[in-house]
Amino acid sequence: MDSVLGILGGLLAVAGAAFLLLGGLGLVRMPDVFNRIQAGTKATTLGTLLLLAGVACLQPDWALKLFLIGLFVLFTNPISSQVLARAAHRSGVQRSPLTSVDKLEEDIGERA
Repeated sequence: MDSVLGILGGLLAVAGAAFLLLGGLGLVRMPDVFNRIQAGTKATTLGTLLLLAGVACLQPDWALKLFLIGLFVLFTNPISSQVLARAAHRSGVQRSPLTSVDKLEEDIGERA
């Protein structure tokens, strides 16, 4: 049983590290700040959760603490990126010409 958990934990940790690497690459490759925020948030949230799950398989005694850390990341990472994106939108950060839809501008326009 320990070898199965060790293999599973190693696979989850490698998958999490791969998603974190892809999230870092997305920060460099995306054309504007809004796309960078989305790429960074989605990939790092999934990568962190996979990495924590892998460590929980490797160290079962730490599972409760790692679960709580994962829960914290799951709630704070998307909320913080949403706040950063709204702040960037309000401050007038230039969008990429490839961005064709701006739902926030549409929602603000309807309220005014």
